[in-house]
Amino acid sequence: MTLGDREPTEMEESTGKRSRLISKVLAPAVRLWLRSQVEHVEDLHVEITAGDRQILSGYIEQLEISAKNAIYQGLALNQIQLTGQNIRVNAGQIVRGKPLQLLEPIRIQGSVLLEEADLNTSLKAPLLKAGVTEFLQTLLRSGTAGISNDRDLNLQNLTIQLRSQQVVLGATLISDSGNETPIAIRTGFALAAPNLLKLVNPQWLPHAAAKRGLPLSDLDGYTFNLGDETEIHELAIDPEKVTCQGKLIVLPA
Repeated sequence: MTLGDREPTEMEESTGKRSRLISKVLAPAVRLWLRSQVEHVEDLHVEITAGDRQILSGYIEQLEISAKNAIYQGLALNQIQLTGQNIRVNAGQIVRGKPLQLLEPIRIQGSVLLEEADLNTSLKAPLLKAGVTEFLQTLLRSGTAGISNDRDLNLQNLTIQLRSQQVVLGATLISDSGNETPIAIRTGFALAAPNLLKLVNPQWLPHAAAKRGLPLSDLDGYTFNLGDETEIHELAIDPEKVTCQGKLIVLPA
């Protein structure tokens, strides 16, 4: 079910002070804008805190969003809860029926829950598939894992398994002759900084289900830069789910 499939609920239109501008103008514009940002979403709830004068001036004091089963750029998110404050929008155009537009960057804080099934579904989308494939190809070409190949590396059947504080990335390496070799890496993750994610005790596995692996000491502490617009403050990896809390800067289109 997408945003356009149902009427807004009372919760979606609730605010500390009832306002026809919110229920009749701003809330529909916010829902339409959110729909334009995602490919799919369910159980969307929007709560807006703002007075009529603030709205007419293009200022939203606070916006709270919760949803389930959202798909953003191919990434499947089981549950999301987000809060944004001090938001500037094109109010003059909105009241004339024009789409909502952000006028300034906004800092969003909240939490996201991803289940193992969501991550494996997301591996079919270009965003996550490209990142995982590039990481495994870099590992293979470095020779760290004992497999060195100067040719293009064909990786298929990407998988993600979640363990307690660990992630197992698996794939099948296809040779030019068509031979298939299972490969996998098991690693923990930790925050080196709010925007830096590092590997913890990575191990090379003969296959994704292996219990023992070869330590990859050269990769221990290897960091991934999440970018200046993303911060993660808490990260928990449990069997079958990942939860994270942090902040994200949303830029105007």
